Amino acid sequence: MGEYVLEMNNITKVFPGVKALDNVTLKVQKGSVHALMGENGAGKSTLMKCLFGIYHEDGGEIILDGNKVEINTSKQALELGVSMIHQELHPIRFRPVMENIWLGRFPMKGIAVDKKTMIKKTKELFEEIELDINPEILAGKLSPSSLQLVEIAKAVSYNSKIIIMDEPTSSLTENETKHLFKIIKQLQKKGCAIIYISHKMEEILKISDEVTIMRDGQYVGTWEAKDLTTDLIINRMVGRDMTNRFPPSDYEPTKDVVLKVKNLCSPIKKSFQHVNFELCKGEILGIGGLVGAQRTELVEALFGLREIQSGEIIKDGKEIKIKTPRDAKENGFALLTEERRASGIFGILSVLDNTVIASQKDYAKFGVLQEGSRYKAAKKSNQELRTKTPSMEQLIQNLSGGNQQKVLIARWLLTNPDILILDEPTRGIDVGAKYEIYTIMQELVKKGKSIIMISSEMPELLGMSDRVMVMCEGKVTGILDKNEADSVKVMSLATEFMK
Repeated sequence: MGEYVLEMNNITKVFPGVKALDNVTLKVQKGSVHALMGENGAGKSTLMKCLFGIYHEDGGEIILDGNKVEINTSKQALELGVSMIHQELHPIRFRPVMENIWLGRFPMKGIAVDKKTMIKKTKELFEEIELDINPEILAGKLSPSSLQLVEIAKAVSYNSKIIIMDEPTSSLTENETKHLFKIIKQLQKKGCAIIYISHKMEEILKISDEVTIMRDGQYVGTWEAKDLTTDLIINRMVGRDMTNRFPPSDYEPTKDVVLKVKNLCSPIKKSFQHVNFELCKGEILGIGGLVGAQRTELVEALFGLREIQSGEIIKDGKEIKIKTPRDAKENGFALLTEERRASGIFGILSVLDNTVIASQKDYAKFGVLQEGSRYKAAKKSNQELRTKTPSMEQLIQNLSGGNQQKVLIARWLLTNPDILILDEPTRGIDVGAKYEIYTIMQELVKKGKSIIMISSEMPELLGMSDRVMVMCEGKVTGILDKNEADSVKVMSLATEFMK
């Protein structure tokens, strides 16, 4: 057994109404990749927030390099050699990339910031990890995947003993993920330990030395990665066998066309162009494609978040005009956005407020909100989706990712939409919570709702879609029926213009 750089012993953390951590243990060896796994709500992120000083544990001890330490702030954690790449990115979008990296430790020349040195240091850092990004570009102009790589670079810049990576590949392409793994290998050679949180089993088995599994805020055990399989990990995570990743479907969509999109074009030439498709009542239409395929841009245009230059949107046989999200809502559309924290939840508001916010006017009488009817509607909608929350007053930011996603679905169901657009509905959600979301989707189409689902996960795309529409560089390259769709055909269509 190698030497431990970190020991977390009997860590306990209590929030109002919930014991998030119950005597949890984590021991990490120097220079190793240690995966931390468990369903959403298992306590992984809470444990790491205790290590990084965002939370303070209510019991237990943290030992770094053999010395017991108290970590009360993130600044202390960084000084002790612990850095963290958070699951949800919060860059300062209107400031340059380099300022985001060196925030709080700008190189100075007297009383002024030494911009020249900052550019030089950022370029050296990017060269070290082979990252091709202009240090002076505004962070807000970068894609989610580029922002993720900038966060990784920032963590590397601290020369830490331990780097916590919470879902680091959730926004990355396959090539960017390979690049990250290369960076991790470089860090290991320097003796840096990586604590790696991910729901992607293949990644965990590929890159980890050891795996610790948590369940319901408790420590289940630690195993060497080479002794584990995907089935074993799932069984230990959920405490039961999950033979099926998707709920059985005993429902066939109707032939009634609820939505017809004809020759839809964006005013931006590199965005979606000449898109044609139909959506039937009770159907799940999957949209596949690689990063840059313009899938999100297309569905955001359907919801009035982006401009449409030309083309027709026909719903229930009548052409409609959608210029704003209000237009979309009034025509029976709902959109679950790709970035849950950035454009979905209101973190500082309660589960109640987050649930009713899109249908607030329905609970007002003479301009005054009726608290009783708001509460009743929010509770009923969340109960139907089996949302786990101590109360409707709980802040949504304190819920697990899977339960946050359920609240967002509950929000849109209260608007009584005909068409739900789900953009990466299970991103950053564990295998158990994914199954619950899939079950909800099946229940909705049985009730006559229609779903457009963007997914970058091939098993999800193939397992949940009645038909799969594939896009490449803004154009539809093919639409496959469920019985003919497979990963080879989808990937071939997704790379149509790259061959």
